[in-house]
Amino acid sequence: MVAGVLRQAAAGLCAVLVIATLPTMPAAAARPQSAAFSSTDAMLRWINGYRRRPDPDNLPALVQALSAMQAFKDAESAGAYIGFTAGVLGANPACAELLVAKMLSIDPADQWVLVRAIAYSGLPNWRELLATFVDRMPSRRAMIDKYLDGKLPTLDQIAYRNAKPGMLARIEAAFTPENARPPKPVVLEPSPELIDVLWGSYLATGTAAPVERIIKLLPLANDKDSVDNLTTGSAAKFTLASNAVRDLELLAILKRAAKTEPQDVTVVLDDVIETAETVDTVRMRKESLAAIEELKQKGPNSKRELTAWGQVGQGALSMGCVVAAATGQIELGIPCVIGGAAYSAGMQYISH
Repeated sequence: MVAGVLRQAAAGLCAVLVIATLPTMPAAAARPQSAAFSSTDAMLRWINGYRRRPDPDNLPALVQALSAMQAFKDAESAGAYIGFTAGVLGANPACAELLVAKMLSIDPADQWVLVRAIAYSGLPNWRELLATFVDRMPSRRAMIDKYLDGKLPTLDQIAYRNAKPGMLARIEAAFTPENARPPKPVVLEPSPELIDVLWGSYLATGTAAPVERIIKLLPLANDKDSVDNLTTGSAAKFTLASNAVRDLELLAILKRAAKTEPQDVTVVLDDVIETAETVDTVRMRKESLAAIEELKQKGPNSKRELTAWGQVGQGALSMGCVVAAATGQIELGIPCVIGGAAYSAGMQYISH
């Protein structure tokens, strides 16, 4: 409850040090100076504790330190930081423009992070905010224009893929000429990097919304046709379970969701909750790795089904009559928020 009150206060008054109202919290601990962001561990500790001690005024110092440490060089490992920045902006609409203005001093090559964070912030005026800074981020004008034109997706456009097309529908789609197919919708594809973004948003806000989005990805953990989907679903399972072991507020969110989500979600979510309560993440990790390895070796179920039917030969399969993700050499990268630090896909792998 205290954390919720603090988040509401911080959303309206960025310049006010709301945590200073707690007599047991020293001022230095509540508002770390930029020098405190001199190492990755220090930054991750601050990020992990932010939802309980929100301090949006220090976001620019954090982003500047991350840029200086080249944390945004690899887009695949920057998801948690993007989500965190977006979450802080979204929770502080009154001063979002000021915060962005202070972050513009980062390397121009890294300003794509600011563009994406604004688009992912969920602010009602995020388009207007992007347009405000288009002339001050000229190297990212093309990216900004695509967001403004609706050609790049936001977090409201995640393709959860809970309803999969049947075998005949997939075959029909594969044989339909490209120019006869309906235009593809602009969606955000499920991936471990997306899960990083959502965890970053949770760390910034402590709210249920980003967790609920991760929960909706859980049915992918039972996908037997795509290594990409299975990897993403396994990432969702493992991160929810491992983080809920230590975060009782998160565990409560999972239990509430289990009462309202559809069966294809709850069948996986129940396992996540049980794993968190029994601290049995080792089992979950091994099962996830085994499932992915089996899919790599045996191929997708859809391909095996077609072979059994004998209706479509191997030649047709090789021409793409069955639409499935690649089953080649893909590492299982699991982004985690474990032990008081956020580990994105580029920092830690479950298989290590």
